[in-house]
Amino acid sequence: MPEEEEAATAATSADGVVGLEEPKKMTREDWRKKKELEEQRKLGNAPAEVDEEGKDINPHIPQYISSVPWYIDPSKRPTLKHQRPQEERQQQFSSIEEWYKRGVQEKAISTKFRKGACDNCGAMTHKKKDCLERPRKVGAKFTGNGMAPDEHSQISLDLDYDGKRDRWNGYDPEDHMRIVEEYAKVDQAKQTLKSQKLHEELASGKLTDQASSSRKWDDGERTQEQNSEDEDEDKYADDIDMPGQNFDSKRRITVRNLRIREDIAKYLRNLDPDSAYYDPKTRAMRENPYQNTGMVPEDVGFAGDNFVRYSGDTVTMAQTQLFAWEAYDKGSEVHLQADPTKLELLHQSFKVKKEDFKDKQKETILDKYGGEEHLDAPPRELLLAQTEDYVEYSRHGAVLKGQEKAVARSKYEEDVLIQNHACIWGSYWREGCWGFKCCHSMVKQSYCTGEAGIKTTSSSACVPFEEGLEQQEEEKEPKTLLEMHREKLKEKKKKKQQKKKKQQKKKKHGSDSSDSEEEDEEKKKQKLNKALAAEDVRLKQVEEMMKVDERKRKYNSLQEIKEPTEEEMEAFRMKRSREDDPMANFLELGQ
Repeated sequence: MPEEEEAATAATSADGVVGLEEPKKMTREDWRKKKELEEQRKLGNAPAEVDEEGKDINPHIPQYISSVPWYIDPSKRPTLKHQRPQEERQQQFSSIEEWYKRGVQEKAISTKFRKGACDNCGAMTHKKKDCLERPRKVGAKFTGNGMAPDEHSQISLDLDYDGKRDRWNGYDPEDHMRIVEEYAKVDQAKQTLKSQKLHEELASGKLTDQASSSRKWDDGERTQEQNSEDEDEDKYADDIDMPGQNFDSKRRITVRNLRIREDIAKYLRNLDPDSAYYDPKTRAMRENPYQNTGMVPEDVGFAGDNFVRYSGDTVTMAQTQLFAWEAYDKGSEVHLQADPTKLELLHQSFKVKKEDFKDKQKETILDKYGGEEHLDAPPRELLLAQTEDYVEYSRHGAVLKGQEKAVARSKYEEDVLIQNHACIWGSYWREGCWGFKCCHSMVKQSYCTGEAGIKTTSSSACVPFEEGLEQQEEEKEPKTLLEMHREKLKEKKKKKQQKKKKQQKKKKHGSDSSDSEEEDEEKKKQKLNKALAAEDVRLKQVEEMMKVDERKRKYNSLQEIKEPTEEEMEAFRMKRSREDDPMANFLELGQ
């Protein structure tokens, strides 16, 4: 034993020297002695190592745990202090009993506004921007009424590792007692309901057979209580049903429901038994439940499963699937799921070839049998010249009632008046220049000067202008048939009166006046015949001009323009043809 003690003391002294002079390299002899001492301590032959507090260090602790880091203990003495909780660090953390205070302080509420308090409610623990009360129209700062109590001044908790991860941290055990009391009230209400039900059954005579003996009564009461308890539990279990789940009271399990509670069940949309069929197994209703109610499918929330099935890209998908089956039967290896891109390209090329084949077939039939002119025929409405639009014309062809035909317009601006002008630019022409007719100005962006501008330009003008071009004719509004009928009656009365006067004059003057009237009528007929011949010549010229290309037509702006006579206007009206006239086609056929 003394040899072992000497070896141990030598090892401790050697270990102490090694510990103090750790930066120095350890010799082989010292390393061997250290390992032998560790083995002796593990076997229990040598005393355990002691730290600065006098506590033994377990020799079986690994070296990476027992060795002290250089930044914790510079003394390099054997210790496990770095593995234990540091008191300095533990004092910084909050205890597990501390938590944030809730509610308000239980002290008297101030009746006056205090300096630095909230302007809205009058509490000292927060400012107006942090106030959680409803914003008042006039704050407590100005009214001095309705001061709110002060909240608790919250402390900043610095929890340790376990405190941050404690799920029950801050839980008040009194909350559990409130829940227990609530369930106790529910049980008491159940008992009162049972007693009332039993009294009602006794009064009605349902339990007369059970009252024959006390034993039977007690047994019946027990069974009745057990059955009633089960019924009540089932009833309350249905009330406690969670959204999205269904509580099965017999098996005591929760079954997941596939339908959302907010949706209307399909079988509840139309309670008529003759309406759309509902399959409860697959929960499918293929037809529209609102089909016979007169509602539009777009206005209802559900129009049947087939409505969704036959809308969108489902139709095209079905067509491609049908094409894939037909192509596979004819020998081409295509599949919708295996190679969709190849199938789509093949389907597109098939559509193009099909259209080309139809066009070629149509062309061959037309080449063989003819009849292409019937395909290019105008619509049926134009061929028959019949419409439901009512239009009333005058004897001259003017529209009296009905819709006037829309005026054809070009792509350029029309009827745009600028700078207070009454006419458009280009309504006046002189000496190769265009201008405004209202003021005879040749500058496009000039302001209208009216009649004063016409006087100045006419005084300085060299070329005289015709009065017919300067004056603007007033267009008369078309008269109605009633007004025209009244005018005819007036004219007839005037003619009768004129005839009476003429007869009276004839009696006085003889037959000289009658000869002059006949001569006047013959002259008018001759003038009208000349006007009709001239109108025929003009219409032929117009037809020849329309046959010529627009780019090769001649300009007629330099021709002399005169006011037409009454005979020319009458000839124009007689020869004029209207496209809207339903009798125009018959007249052309008659000619």
